Amino acid sequence: MPDATLTISDTLMSKLNEYAKAAGQPGGEEFARMILQREIDRLEDSGADQKIEDRLRGLGYIS
Repeated sequence: MPDATLTISDTLMSKLNEYAKAAGQPGGEEFARMILQREIDRLEDSGADQKIEDRLRGLGYIS
């Protein structure tokens, strides 16, 4: 799959660059990728938790 391009405002890019420095990232682009990946991981983990809960409910361990 080819890389995609995301357009953001100059204001947001400035903030990303600022926070990237504070987080020890080389720049705003890398920082944005890290944030997006972390959020995707969190959402995927949340879905996994729901599947486990559904499975336990189906087995009668929780109601």
